[in-house]
Amino acid sequence: MNHTAPVPAPVPAAAPVIVVGSGPTGLLLAGDLAAAGVPVTLLEKRPEKISNLSRAFVLHARTLEQLDARALADELEALGQPLDRLRLFGRLTIDLTPLPSRFNHLLVLPQYEVEKALLRRAVEAGVDFRYETELTGLTQDADGVTVEVRGPTGPSESLHAAYVVGTDGMRSAVRDAIGLPFPGRSVIRSVVLADVLLDEKPDTLLTVATVGDAFAFIAPFGDGYYRVIGWNRARDAADDEPLDLDEVREITRLALGTDFGMRDARWMSRFHSDERQAPAYRVGRVFLAGDAAHVHTPAGGQGMNTGLQDAANLGWKLAAVLGGHAPLTLLDTYQSERHPVGKAVLRSSGGIVRLAMAKRPWTLALRATLTTVLDHVTPARRKALGQLTGIGYAYPAPRGTHHLTGTRAPDISLANGTRLYEALRGGRFVLITPEAYDPKGAHGDRLTPERWASDRRTALLVRPDGYVAWAADDADPAAVGAALAEHVG
Repeated sequence: MNHTAPVPAPVPAAAPVIVVGSGPTGLLLAGDLAAAGVPVTLLEKRPEKISNLSRAFVLHARTLEQLDARALADELEALGQPLDRLRLFGRLTIDLTPLPSRFNHLLVLPQYEVEKALLRRAVEAGVDFRYETELTGLTQDADGVTVEVRGPTGPSESLHAAYVVGTDGMRSAVRDAIGLPFPGRSVIRSVVLADVLLDEKPDTLLTVATVGDAFAFIAPFGDGYYRVIGWNRARDAADDEPLDLDEVREITRLALGTDFGMRDARWMSRFHSDERQAPAYRVGRVFLAGDAAHVHTPAGGQGMNTGLQDAANLGWKLAAVLGGHAPLTLLDTYQSERHPVGKAVLRSSGGIVRLAMAKRPWTLALRATLTTVLDHVTPARRKALGQLTGIGYAYPAPRGTHHLTGTRAPDISLANGTRLYEALRGGRFVLITPEAYDPKGAHGDRLTPERWASDRRTALLVRPDGYVAWAADDADPAAVGAALAEHVG
C-alpha cells in the first residue's frame, strides 16, 4: 500500500501544531514546540489526571541527557534510584559505570514521575491542553490538517493545524486515520501486573529472573509499593480473564524462589506484549511518535525512552520549518533517523526476551556464547551498552562529511565553566569553536556560540537535540559561516 498525502506547502510561523496523546512522548514534544514559540494544542481523551499505573520504570543515559537539556534531569535523579549494574540471563552482569555519559547508570523511576515533570514544563511553556477530547476524524491537504474532535460536553468540532503528531499509543487513532498498518505480532501473552506491598525487601533494586517457563520482575515505586510483572509461558489466558493475587504469587515464586510476602494489591491487570512498527512515521503533514509508531517487549526498558527520543528529534525540526528557518525537506529526516532506531530497539528487546526464555539446546548454546562474548570482548560489550542506553545510536550523514556528523555529542565542558547540555537548554544550535566566534546577529536567537574549555581545535555545530550537525578539524570562518547558513538558517 502506498501511503501518500498532498505535498505540504510552506506555512506561516504562527501556524499551530496539534499533538494527540499526553503520555511522556506527547508532553515532551508539546513542551518543546511551545518553548520554541509554536502554538500547540494537546488532545487527550483521558481526564486531567496522571495515572500511577504506568509500566515504564527505567530512564536510560541518552534520555537523561535529553532531559538534562531541558533542565529536568537533576530533579528526576533526586526522585529516582540509580542502578549501575544489570543482571541478565542469571549470570551476566553488565557494568554501566564505563558509559561515557554524566548519567552512567539506569535511573529507576516510575513513568508517572517523568510525566509530572514534563507536564509542568508544558504548562509553563503555554501548551493548550484539552482533556476528555477524542479524535474522531482527520483530513489533510497541501495547506494543513483538519481534525474532528469530540469533547466532554458538546458535539464534534473541527480544529485546524499545520501539522498533527500522533503520540496516542499502540491503538493510535491518528495512525488509523491516515491508513497506516501496524504490522507485527504478539510476542508474550498473559503478562500479569500487580502493585503490591512486600513483607520482605528484595536484595536488589531491580529484581528480575527467569526459571523454566516463569519470568518475574520487581521494581519499587518509592512509596512502599512495588510493581510486579510476571509471565508463565505455560499459562495462556486472555487479557480480560480475572486475575487474583495468588496467581501473581505463584509466578513470582517459580521465577524468584519467593514471593517476598506479597500482599495488599492496590491494582492488578493482564496484558500482552507486541512487537510492531509502522512502515512510515510520516504521511504528509501527520507524524507518529512513541508507541503510536513502534511497540516492543518491556525487556531492556527501552519503550518510554525511545518515544522520548523520537520527540526530541521531531520537535526542533517542526519548530525550524514553521519558523521559516529550514526547508520542508528537514522533516523527511525524522523518518530516516528514527525509523531505523525503532527497528533496532524491536530487534534488541525481542532478542533479550527470547534468550531469557530459552529452552531448546541451540538457543541455550547461543545464550551461553553471547554471555561469554559480552563478558570478555570489550567492543561487543560497548556496542550492546550503547544500544541499550541509547547513547550508541548515530544518524545517517551525507557522504564526505566529517566523521562526527550525525553522532551524539557528549556533554562537553565549555570555557565559561558550563556544559554543552546546559547550553542546549535554550533549544538552540550550539556552535563550539577554539576562539570566540561572533555570528554578528545573523542567526538571531537560534544559535549559542561557545568555546572549548580545552585546547581542542575542532569546530562543532550541535543540533538542539544534541547530535552533531556539522564538524571540521579547524574553525575556518568561511566554512563555519557556510555551515551556519545551511543548518541554522
